[in-house]
Amino acid sequence: MSPGDSTVLFRALPAKLHLLAQERRNLRAFARKLSKEIADGNSFTCLITSDAELRDLNRTFRGHDYPTDVLSFPLADGSDTLGDLAISAERASSQASELGHALTAELKILMLHGLLHLRGMDHETDCGEMARTERKWREALRLPPSLTERASASADRARRSA
Repeated sequence: MSPGDSTVLFRALPAKLHLLAQERRNLRAFARKLSKEIADGNSFTCLITSDAELRDLNRTFRGHDYPTDVLSFPLADGSDTLGDLAISAERASSQASELGHALTAELKILMLHGLLHLRGMDHETDCGEMARTERKWREALRLPPSLTERASASADRARRSA
């Protein structure tokens, strides 16, 4: 892959989550945009697949026996490729329904989130830096609020009203 030549692969998607050719093209164009605007021209690969595959990957590489929405696999070899992402279309669909936006919007949110991990950010240890960066980019890319952002806002409202 040449610099900025990010791609999105689709594998083992459940029939109910079939993505139209235009949606697939849109997601591939979004990956290229992320490479250019956020990843300094570095490429990455994003696999959009099933819960079953995410569960297998999560168990194999993280030791967690459950599906998750997105996994990031950074490469530290000094190449122009940042690494790989894997996204569960089923988790994305469920979260999109819960949040009231389209599946493709949720897939883009998860792609952005995963890319920030490939760039070395970690929301579990960075005192909110990744969340702030993700919110900034989400707004710039005109994406709806993410699940974690909404959960955080709800928790903040609950604390203020207590």
